[in-house]
Amino acid sequence: MDFALNDEQRMMIETVRRFISEELKPLEDEVEEKGHLESIHANAIYKKSKALGLFAMNMPIELGGGGLTNLDRILCEEQFGHTTDILIRRAFGNVYEPLLHCKNDQVERWLKPSVEGKRTCAICITEPGAGSDAAGIKTHAKKNDKGWVLNGSKHFISDGEWSDFFLVSAKTGEKEISMFMVDKGLAGFTVGKDQKMMGLRGTPHLELFFDNVQLEDTALLGEVGQGFKLAMGALNVVRLAQVGARAVGKASHVCEMMLSYANDRHQFNTRIGDFQMVQHMLADSVIEINAARWMVYQAAWMLDQGLDAREQIAMVKVHAAETLGRVVDRAVQVFGGMGFCKELPIERYYRDARIYRIYDGTSEIHRGVIAKSALKKGAALFDIHR
Repeated sequence: MDFALNDEQRMMIETVRRFISEELKPLEDEVEEKGHLESIHANAIYKKSKALGLFAMNMPIELGGGGLTNLDRILCEEQFGHTTDILIRRAFGNVYEPLLHCKNDQVERWLKPSVEGKRTCAICITEPGAGSDAAGIKTHAKKNDKGWVLNGSKHFISDGEWSDFFLVSAKTGEKEISMFMVDKGLAGFTVGKDQKMMGLRGTPHLELFFDNVQLEDTALLGEVGQGFKLAMGALNVVRLAQVGARAVGKASHVCEMMLSYANDRHQFNTRIGDFQMVQHMLADSVIEINAARWMVYQAAWMLDQGLDAREQIAMVKVHAAETLGRVVDRAVQVFGGMGFCKELPIERYYRDARIYRIYDGTSEIHRGVIAKSALKKGAALFDIHR
């Protein structure tokens, strides 16, 4: 087992880290204060990222993407955790893997423009009555002589404001789910309100309504009935990358700030890092971050080997998300009143961290998945020698 990163990986990490530090972090306070990212800034960071070859890094090279392995992508996603969600979306793209199932005319209409940054999409699975239960959706599409007629609604759609088309899961039979590419602006397609969140300032989360929206046959992504598989495949990657790796990156960033503060802050003529109870919080944070990081790396490695990593990703989703929650909570405690004050970003990180245990499947749902798998597979799930 070789845990060392190669020179290319180190250079890639340093490039992404420097870009975030120089181009994105200076915009964080503005996004927090205004609640949105100005289009002029979005265009600027996109162009700079594209020039460096950092846009759509998860897409194949032949399509103009970065062609990264899963592990390489995870190394970048960990750095993404050091800044704000909306800045990452605009700078590095938000191209979902199901789009790779585009064929024929779909490639030129939806896939390539997304990889090139000319079009932006959002994935639409969640509904008011279907959150972690992705199969419990009510949105449906019925076949007609012109294609498909779409009816239903979605909510909490991240990036809905910026997107000009959407990957929408819909029932095409009693137990059959398909996925469709739906352009914004179609008759009967209404974009609802932005559902304001406790955290993730700047990232819109919209309601979408479909009232007899006529779709062409070519709007069907993949095959009829393949939608749930496409959705779950996309969510698995999102859970590992945008939840697991970013949680590790964000927790690392917060822990670094906490360590610096513990070294510099003095009370009772003693730096607070010398107090045993503060040391315990620091030690627990370092231990948990390292454990979460290696879980993320292992799951990414398994995907690169073509192995089934669903259970490992479920474990990552729980452990990394909850590690982040504990680390930022300790940071507020270590920083004291300043940790609760908006002059520092600690309270922002605290608010942003809470959603990690909810979106893309709650901790409770994933614990159920892990437990059922453990009962079925036994020690093979946690003993690599079996």
